[in-house]
Amino acid sequence: MSSSNSSGQQGPAARQAAMAEQVLADGSATAADLAERFGVSLMTIHRDLDELERQGIVRKFRGGVTAQPSGVFESNVQYRLKTMRAEKAAVADRALKLIEPGMAIMLDDSTSTLEIARRLRHGEVTPLTVVTNFLEAINLLSDQRGIHLMALGGDYDPLHSSFLGVSCVEAIEQLRVDVCFASTSAVRGGYAYHQEQHIVSVKRAMLDAAARNVLLIDHTKLARVALHRVVPLSRFDLLLVDDGASAQALRDLDEHKVTYEVCARTHGGSGRTGSEPPTVTKGRDDRAGAT
Repeated sequence: MSSSNSSGQQGPAARQAAMAEQVLADGSATAADLAERFGVSLMTIHRDLDELERQGIVRKFRGGVTAQPSGVFESNVQYRLKTMRAEKAAVADRALKLIEPGMAIMLDDSTSTLEIARRLRHGEVTPLTVVTNFLEAINLLSDQRGIHLMALGGDYDPLHSSFLGVSCVEAIEQLRVDVCFASTSAVRGGYAYHQEQHIVSVKRAMLDAAARNVLLIDHTKLARVALHRVVPLSRFDLLLVDDGASAQALRDLDEHKVTYEVCARTHGGSGRTGSEPPTVTKGRDDRAGAT
């Protein structure tokens, strides 16, 4: 009980920060559980949750709060950074092999492509030009020798830790890169989807600016939809997904003639091993017999 009493004596800002940390770690929580944990009234908890929702950190539902995405709302970037790490590592390892010295590449503001940026810090692929609107990636690569970093400006969005809006789209339209690496919230029926329209416009501009486009997703995004269609999957030259994808979800990709590769996860979530795991490739003209 002492921890609850001390939590109740915290100021609102400190209590809300601790509350946000717990919900981001657990994915969701009920208002009653939070009231008991922090030793305050339900009315106080609901005021705190209203403020966290206003900041875009969590989303309220009847009786509780969640940090998880829905078909309409995207998760806070801090929550996305904690989820599906082994899956994102697997597809990022494969994506890295598509990058050659001298290239100009573009990274969107997804935590999947952030794993590519982490690998570029090893300095194995230089010289390289990297264009991105993602503040997390900018911070990772800002001091990396051999990488010419181009940061796309625009309106800063703390929910996504990225720069968006008309200014960002116009900056992208002035560029031409070799490869764009992007992710999205949902893939189904031959289309990529996302919850937020202002994100969609930036992703479309990025795809238009690249000679080749690669989509990185973890398996939980397959067979799902969100509010806005981004583009048909035919706009991507390659889709990379981890080996948690179900046979049914992969059949949907086959039926829409999507070129994809299934990337094996490694134990421990690093995505890097001494011997490379096998990768299953399915091309638009090569569907039969592959598993």
